[in-house]
Amino acid sequence: MRAELLAALAALCWAVGSLFSAAASSRMGAFAFTRWRLMFATLMLWALSAWTGQWHSLDAAAVAWLGLSGFIGIFVGDTALFACMNRLGPRRCGLLFATHALFSAALAWVFLGESLWGWTLVGSTVRVSGVMAAIAWGRRGDETHDWERTRGQLRTGVALGLLAALGQSVATLMIKPLMSTGVDAVSASAVRTSVALGAHLVLLWAGWPLARMQQPLDARTFWNTAASAWIAMALGMTLILWALRDGQANLVGIFSSITPVLLLPLLWGVYRRRPASGAWVGAALVVAGSALIVLG
Repeated sequence: MRAELLAALAALCWAVGSLFSAAASSRMGAFAFTRWRLMFATLMLWALSAWTGQWHSLDAAAVAWLGLSGFIGIFVGDTALFACMNRLGPRRCGLLFATHALFSAALAWVFLGESLWGWTLVGSTVRVSGVMAAIAWGRRGDETHDWERTRGQLRTGVALGLLAALGQSVATLMIKPLMSTGVDAVSASAVRTSVALGAHLVLLWAGWPLARMQQPLDARTFWNTAASAWIAMALGMTLILWALRDGQANLVGIFSSITPVLLLPLLWGVYRRRPASGAWVGAALVVAGSALIVLG
């Protein structure tokens, strides 16, 4: 598949996974939820890597670099993401996280020499604008769902969302050159989740209060966490690594940023309420921007 399509499929995985994540993360707390999520994803990824035998594609240097990427992108980035979601809800958290497309484009230009010109630049600009519009104007005026509430300080939630976006962008930039060498994506994902899980366990064993489970784990929360891990992390993250193998890091970042737009019809199913007209405008811009990028 084209790298852009793989990135878009990863965005779909993240959108579906966020529906399982919102309630579970709120109940467990951001650190405990991320820790359990990493445990499920790590077990699944290593099982697949062992079954295919592709873990042999990893060497010590690759493991070290992937581990650092996992610490930045998953331990820091994902934990900040779910802390933001607990404060602002999935819709506004999605808006902030979508800025990783802008961070990715800027960092790829500075460090990898990747640039966007002509129709590709126009399409990317239209596409990112569509994502922002879909989320910024995607809430109906009379919407009262619990996910639209602000818990704690707004500026704290905004800072966490931007930190998550920056962590995602930096981690993507780091592993782009490595993936181009033919490292197995599933094994690479397993290394990244293992390092992030290890960091979370250190916090838990050190007795840090925020790392503890906020409420007892029930069966529904258990399975929601597992579904989020398998769909969003194990599958979605592996698709991103596959996309980075052949695609430009800036375009992979832009195409993977459509999660908020894909989330709108999914939230429609949860809310049983049609999204606001601004959401449809944003979605139309995303489609138009995609067409311009393909043209470019």
